Amino acid sequence: MNDKAYFYGLGRRKSAVAKVRLYPGEGPILVNGKPFDELFVQERHKRAILEPLMVTNNLNKLSATVKVAGSGTSGQAGAIRHGIARALLTMDENLKPLLRSYGFLTRDSRVKERKKYGLIRARKRQQYTKR
Repeated sequence: MNDKAYFYGLGRRKSAVAKVRLYPGEGPILVNGKPFDELFVQERHKRAILEPLMVTNNLNKLSATVKVAGSGTSGQAGAIRHGIARALLTMDENLKPLLRSYGFLTRDSRVKERKKYGLIRARKRQQYTKR
């Protein structure tokens, strides 16, 4: 480990951006000043946030503060996961093959498709009436 006060990682998913700071020592994961399990009610979101820490066996060794903005809860959870993985990478470069094999370092580039003119949404059309 380095002698830095914290390890930084920026994560993105949909239109959410998460700025993650990992601190050595056991502690909570705070998202926008609140415990992450208050903001993320669904179990899949909680699991997604903790996955990089569980895979690298750092769950009880690190605490984190996260500032996240944009998108909804799924996008924010994915952005936090991406940010935590990147912060772990700055902490220890040897974790790269492990994090890469689980797909935590890959930025999920899927974003909402723009609305097209003459349509209701991106691809939905008005109902055809024969008569």
